[in-house]
Amino acid sequence: MTKPKQPNECENVYDFLDQVRLRPGMWVAGSSLTHLDSMLRGYRVAMEVHGAKEALPFWAPGEDTPFDSWLNERNGRASSLRWSTQIEREAKATGIPAIELFFTLLDQFRAESQ
Repeated sequence: MTKPKQPNECENVYDFLDQVRLRPGMWVAGSSLTHLDSMLRGYRVAMEVHGAKEALPFWAPGEDTPFDSWLNERNGRASSLRWSTQIEREAKATGIPAIELFFTLLDQFRAESQ
């Protein structure tokens, strides 16, 4: 089981997201995936500012991200909506908390992407 860490102890975006999974209420206001998406965009900006190199499947300037593309394929249709909005809509339709559905899908994405 993953144990709580300080942000500077995280090795990559997945390590950081494991911290969010442990305590989503601490990291993501209202468990909103839109807020999580914004946080991950900030993560990407910080990487650029500091010259860090890391494959980040949640942000790609001017194109679908790998996670967006995977989600569209999973859903069997193209969408111009960001992954966060797509998952929030699916969560509302199925009655599953959006943050819970996100982590389920993230686990599937990671398993299929390796």
